[in-house]
Amino acid sequence: MKYFLICSAALLTSGLTLFSGFGLGTLLMPVFAIFFPVEAAVGLTAVVHFLNNLFKLALLGKHANRGVVLRFGLPAILAAFLGAQALVWLSHLPPLASYAAFHRTFDVLPVKLAIGLLMIAFALLEIIPTFEKLSFDKHYLPVGGVLSGFFGGLSGNQGALRSAFLIRCGLSKGGFIASGVVIACLVDMTRLGVYASKFSAADVGANAALLIAATLSAFVGAWGGNRLLHKVTIRAVQWTVAIMLFVIAVGLATGVI
Repeated sequence: MKYFLICSAALLTSGLTLFSGFGLGTLLMPVFAIFFPVEAAVGLTAVVHFLNNLFKLALLGKHANRGVVLRFGLPAILAAFLGAQALVWLSHLPPLASYAAFHRTFDVLPVKLAIGLLMIAFALLEIIPTFEKLSFDKHYLPVGGVLSGFFGGLSGNQGALRSAFLIRCGLSKGGFIASGVVIACLVDMTRLGVYASKFSAADVGANAALLIAATLSAFVGAWGGNRLLHKVTIRAVQWTVAIMLFVIAVGLATGVI
């Protein structure tokens, strides 16, 4: 069941990320969180996310805009380090509260509460029409790098903010996608360096088979997405994912997951 759910999520969301505002990590991380501690789920998702972005980088990297990558990516690297450190700090805090229900005891952990609230916020970004058209002037690229990098390091949710800032840079379609992929790789490398030194539960070797299966599923999703997604509306997909995110986020925040 673990392999089926994680690989299915990787395949579907990898295809969706080419066309919608949310990325691979947005839905894959909560699925990992069902089976692993939340900080380990963020780290394991980051591995799959990074490898999938390297695959896209090989296909599209030559179209990236160097100026945009530098202005957005360098602040994102520094902020991603801080966000990853914040995740480490939150993971070591004691429970905020405990309660009993259904003959079980549940703990409200700071790290799960923080990730759950972020997931709810990013789910709302997907379904509120006002946010769908959100964009910022290109002069604010460094600010966007800081915000996207920090939340990317903390929870892996970075795509929506990154897109909102890059959309006004006058890039071609290929340049927009490629620049975003390069920046995502920079953020992933930064946060993986922090995760690897702090979370033994997220050890790649201990979960190598699962990571390989999820990564291959993501590759297949990215390759096949263009052929399959024309049959569904992105709005319907966004609502479906937002609802799933909200349900899992509430479970994390309340200690049920």
